[in-house]
Amino acid sequence: MSGEHTQLNSSIYLPENAHRELRPGEVYRPILQPEYKFPEVTSYSVLLGLLMAIIFSAAAAYSGLKIGQVMEAAIPISIIAVGISAAAKKRKALGQNVIVQSIGASSGVIVAGAVFTIPALYILKLNANFFQIFFASMLGGFLGILFLIPFRKFFVKEMHGKFPFPEATAITEILVTGEKGGKSAGVLVSSGILGGIYDFMFSSLHLWKETFTSRVLPYGELIAEKAKILFQLNVSAMIFGFGYLIGLKYSLIITIGSFLSWFVFVPLINQIGAIVANGGTNYFASMPPEQIFSLYVRPIGIGAIAMAGIIGIIKSSKVIGNAFSLAFRGFSKKKKVSTESPEDLHRTQKDIPMHVLLVLVILTIISIFVFLLFGVNITPLQAIIALLTVTIISFLFTSVAANAIAIVGTNPVSGMTLMTLILSSLILTQVGLSGKEGMLSALIIGGIVCTALSMAGGFITDLKVGYWIGSTPIKQESFKFLGAIVSAATVGIVIFILNASYGFTKEDYLRNQNIFTAEEWQKIENKVADKDLLERYNKALASAEPLVAPQANAMAAVIQPLMSPEAKVDWILYLVGVFIALFVNWLGISPLAFALGMYLPLPLNTPLLVGGLIAHFVQKTKDEKLRNARVQRGTLIASGFMAGASLFGVIGALLLFFKVRLYQFVGEWESSAGAEYLSLVMFALLVSYFVWDTLKAKSE
Repeated sequence: MSGEHTQLNSSIYLPENAHRELRPGEVYRPILQPEYKFPEVTSYSVLLGLLMAIIFSAAAAYSGLKIGQVMEAAIPISIIAVGISAAAKKRKALGQNVIVQSIGASSGVIVAGAVFTIPALYILKLNANFFQIFFASMLGGFLGILFLIPFRKFFVKEMHGKFPFPEATAITEILVTGEKGGKSAGVLVSSGILGGIYDFMFSSLHLWKETFTSRVLPYGELIAEKAKILFQLNVSAMIFGFGYLIGLKYSLIITIGSFLSWFVFVPLINQIGAIVANGGTNYFASMPPEQIFSLYVRPIGIGAIAMAGIIGIIKSSKVIGNAFSLAFRGFSKKKKVSTESPEDLHRTQKDIPMHVLLVLVILTIISIFVFLLFGVNITPLQAIIALLTVTIISFLFTSVAANAIAIVGTNPVSGMTLMTLILSSLILTQVGLSGKEGMLSALIIGGIVCTALSMAGGFITDLKVGYWIGSTPIKQESFKFLGAIVSAATVGIVIFILNASYGFTKEDYLRNQNIFTAEEWQKIENKVADKDLLERYNKALASAEPLVAPQANAMAAVIQPLMSPEAKVDWILYLVGVFIALFVNWLGISPLAFALGMYLPLPLNTPLLVGGLIAHFVQKTKDEKLRNARVQRGTLIASGFMAGASLFGVIGALLLFFKVRLYQFVGEWESSAGAEYLSLVMFALLVSYFVWDTLKAKSE
């Protein structure tokens, strides 16, 4: 059948089997039925998507560099797309809104790849230019898209119902609910307002703490200081909503992994230090638990993530093999012989043809080689080594990034990039690259890989949304490249401007503000004895507010000692993580979910478990219709929490940009124990509301 279909899949609701595994012989039928064509790629959807990519690239770059958190883009863009199409009374907007969201969401993932690495070039005084930022971001984005496409059917179709896809679930609920309106839209809007205001109250108004810790409890500080045991809970409505959508199984695995890191390894390392000291000074005694975790336990989590990725690659080797065989068949066979099922021939299963994909991969790899050779100014041999490093690591970690997003909605891209920096630095030093040239090359490689993995994780969300709704994958895939180009250009301009306006170090900030003359700077650098000038300099330095770029600062700190022939890496810590992933997999537990728990900070994992437990609780009924109604309502409320928190997060970032600080009237309250106790009370009220509202669902 062809032509426009006048109706959607009977009513605009996700099918009952959208979030569960399919029974033998059962087929998933999306809202936009595969036998018919619907408006998707139009001038409206493409232009609006590109506008969203520009706006959110700029906003996300600022928030990522200022506070270390890349602003969530996909969910707010979905809300805006729905709002604009509703205001314009646009008919058949659902398929077009998927394209708007997919193009626009390139912003967040491209920004995440860039701000984690590129500012380190400025911090290390390597002074990257616009074209280095642009090409590293764009080519990394292209690589992420191209390497993910062969995995699309595996993740979104073959693993249907096996992965929770929390972020994709929220986006789908927003798009579908916005299209159909009615009571569901009311639930989504009300929960969105509640979740948004709730998160805004602690993030921008500082009325209570974002994280409750056991330090405020009796003897809590003593236990944290002496035994290095510390409990932490982030009270964000967004993270709690993620936990509900993830469900009990994965949230429990993630949290157990986190408990192993925080309640076993952290205190164990401290105790080993005390034993080794034998009555002398324990090296770890002065460190808070957070520092021990960051320096010595997180590398174990990175090793576990890397091994979990390898396990995932082995398990999905059949998918990879099929993808390559399809590509080679496309080149070698003159006559097209289809071995696909009738369902695979529908438009909802059509990807960019494998032979075209292979050509695009080759062109992208050649472009990266040319960029490394001339844009980074290294020798042909060094460029070949760097290219192999980029290509192999990006390909191997692509499925890890997609898997992580499918399970928990969080991409451990910083950990995988850190591993990339370590490996590339060690490899590059062996081919004669060290010092400033070596650091520049390693960070550019890290930027390409980081962007590729960030794009892969974000794009699998878009494709899952499209699968649930019934979009045409080849259209999403084709126009994702356009979003990547625009986002890369925007983030390149923004980073360049922000570095010139603020800088990433206090000294750069002072230089950009023109507080001192060139003559005075020369005196400061030469340490000329000028008491008045020194006092002015120290006072200005204390009040300087550069962009902190925490991830890039961490990358800069790691890369400097590595770019020397005698670089030391604690390989044993990574190896411990490798063995843990192997043991966990042997027990039949998801190694990546467990490794993510080990790697991510404890306060981000504990609310996931709360959400998972609530999901389990509200579904405890023998009435299947009632259970389905509760699941649907709970999913709407959780999606609303995430959407509202994301949207109000954008507002908070804009307030920061314009230096509006609404929390000044709070004073010392925000750092008091009372603010922490209040955070626990408010979180309990939020959870209670969620349970109460979800249980209002009635079976139809």
